[in-house]
Amino acid sequence: MDDQLPPAIKSEVAGPSIKDIFFKYLRFLPLFIISVALSLLVAYLYLRYTTEIYSSTGALVIKDEKNSKQGGDPKFNELFSGGVKNIQSEIEYIRSRPLMERVVKSLNLNFAYEAKGRFKNLNLYDISPFHIEAVRLNDSIMPFALNIKFENEKTFSINNEKGLYALGQNFSTPHGIFRLVRNQQSTFSDEYNVTWQSTTSRAINLTNDLLVAPKTQGTGIITILLESTSPILAADVVNKLMEEYQVATIEDKNITTRQTIDFIDGRLRIVSRELDSITNNLLAYQKLNKLINPEAQSAEYLAKLSETDKLLNDQKIQIDIAQNIGAYLGSQGNAFNVVPSSLGIQDATLNTLIAGYNVTQLERKALIDGNVPRGNIAVQQKEDLLEKLRRSILENLRNLRSAYGSSINQLRQQNSYVQDQIRTLPEKQQNFIEIQRQQQGKQEMYNFLMARREESAISLAATISDTKVLEKAAPEYAPVKPKRRSVQLIAFAIGLLLPALVIFILEVLNDKVTSKQDVERLTSATILGEVGHSFANNTLIVTTNSRSVVAEQFRIIRSNLQYIVHNIKKPVILVTSTFSGEGKSFISTNVGSVMALAGKRTIILEFDIRKPKILTQLGMTKKPGLTNYLLGKVTLQDLPVPVPEQENLFVLPCGPVPPNPAEMLLDEKLADLFVYLRQNFDVIIMDTAPAGMVSDAITLSKYADCTLYIVRQGFTYKKQIGQIDSFYHDGKLPKLSIVLNDVKIQSGYGYYGGKSYGYGSGYFEEENPAPTFMEQWFGWLRLGRKKK
Repeated sequence: MDDQLPPAIKSEVAGPSIKDIFFKYLRFLPLFIISVALSLLVAYLYLRYTTEIYSSTGALVIKDEKNSKQGGDPKFNELFSGGVKNIQSEIEYIRSRPLMERVVKSLNLNFAYEAKGRFKNLNLYDISPFHIEAVRLNDSIMPFALNIKFENEKTFSINNEKGLYALGQNFSTPHGIFRLVRNQQSTFSDEYNVTWQSTTSRAINLTNDLLVAPKTQGTGIITILLESTSPILAADVVNKLMEEYQVATIEDKNITTRQTIDFIDGRLRIVSRELDSITNNLLAYQKLNKLINPEAQSAEYLAKLSETDKLLNDQKIQIDIAQNIGAYLGSQGNAFNVVPSSLGIQDATLNTLIAGYNVTQLERKALIDGNVPRGNIAVQQKEDLLEKLRRSILENLRNLRSAYGSSINQLRQQNSYVQDQIRTLPEKQQNFIEIQRQQQGKQEMYNFLMARREESAISLAATISDTKVLEKAAPEYAPVKPKRRSVQLIAFAIGLLLPALVIFILEVLNDKVTSKQDVERLTSATILGEVGHSFANNTLIVTTNSRSVVAEQFRIIRSNLQYIVHNIKKPVILVTSTFSGEGKSFISTNVGSVMALAGKRTIILEFDIRKPKILTQLGMTKKPGLTNYLLGKVTLQDLPVPVPEQENLFVLPCGPVPPNPAEMLLDEKLADLFVYLRQNFDVIIMDTAPAGMVSDAITLSKYADCTLYIVRQGFTYKKQIGQIDSFYHDGKLPKLSIVLNDVKIQSGYGYYGGKSYGYGSGYFEEENPAPTFMEQWFGWLRLGRKKK
């Protein structure tokens, strides 16, 4: 059947184009404008009354001391250099709560001051006209808040209490005793909120807003960013954090050196007392025995004895140091403390083990300070490594003590030989030499310890931080939250998306035909034409002088019908629909009228004998009709009734509504009726009952040459199109074509899914419908409706 129509009449079954979708939503332009306006208003209120967040950023450089040595004296480099830094460990250290607690204490951040506004508060860090001194705190852990209202420049009240206090006067609350002190000569606001937090709580809150990350991979540059309601506070905290981190790294590096100095000081006190005692004994012996200068012959023995004593003392010192280090390592209280340096023990293995042990202790301390739990695998690995190194050091010390013991035995044998030689000298001289030898031994030990302490003191004084402030944090007065442009863009997008989403959901939930595409997607039957919504009060739109859009659409349908009934001389056109109310009678009346205007004698059969409407809609009185004829009460010649003022247009009335309409339409007299009608009229149009409700249209289809099936936009259900497609493919209705009725012109672009009707082009007489509610408010948006 489609082949009977030219390509211009057939529609391509395709989805709506982008242009169609655009104009589909354009008709809701007032809704979009209102939605966008409300969204932007909400965005404005959000930006106006939301507390602004500022950020400040600083940068640190972590130096790698391993690669910074430039040759020179190894001993000097050993004193003035540190170890290799692990960037991730340093980041955790910077983010640690203990380090932030030092910042809180340094900047006195336990108290926070805010000026209370109508909708939001202002952070008064560094600009508060007063500060509070805590004379006594009842609880140093629980936070509390104070509401301060100034009656004038000198008096204020606390927490809405009746009593007034003066500046500098102590006042008490359940939280303690405080004093309010003026900072500067600036005017006071009416009301302030002051909150107090413990150092730990304040440090945790600041740490949560802190971001520490490497600037780029493979470098030692770390960026530190803090967000706060005060740009000055953010900058001060970042700068103080970098400063405290530098101090903390120096302190960590000096732990070993300080413990070494403490150890040496303890030994010096003992050796100094022993040296003083021996010296006093020597002087007393000299005075008692009048010994001023020993004899020359004892010089050689004394030199030899002194040499062996020196070596013997050195070995004893080594054993003594080894025993002290072993005792230090064996103490449970020193399990996680660094070990003092070897203090001159000339053993490379021991020095390497101690150095490794101290480095591991510092790495473990950095993890613990970085809030890494003791049960973490990284901490466990460090502790396991410490235990292995401790056992290795203890084993090495045992070996060293054994070696030193053998050496001491040999030196004692040599010493015994020299002493045997000295015994041949006079007894007084011999005792003098013995005391003098003891003095020299203690003096050498004292000098040795003093030299070691001096080296440690130089190392302590020369220690510098392995970090450098690359970029100090500066206050940034442009807020990072909320971002004005982003909030406005999001609000604008939401303002567009919400109505679009609502419209889309309504479209999805709408189960009625809204466009020609809906019909084309559900059936292959041809859409013969489309009839727009008429705002006229009369049913008969097509008249001799009518030039409205709807009248021209009926003329297009008349032209398209020629391709369907082109080889039929006097066609019979059946008009039906699925349900009542889809416009069958309206279409039948105006198709008949447009045929009559073409000079063809046209008759409209009011064959919807259950619910006839043709005569009523034309304003004609009821007359005898089809039912009277079938009952034999009127003749065929009496049935046609001319339509007033419409040349060539007739109506065959229904007559009285019968009790059995379906059976009456089976009467054989109908055949004689159509023979008569074909002989006397050029076009016969049957207005029948809905085919989706009763069988009348199917019964009468045997007399028809083609069928106009009416589908009404916004009224016919999409699922009913399936029944039309069944009629089309099963051939129950001859040459079925669809007429889409009541297609409404939408603002901005034609009708739903169709072409523009061309309003404003001058080709049609334009109708002037009553304005809608939206158009009353947005008259300038009436893009598809013109005033007459």
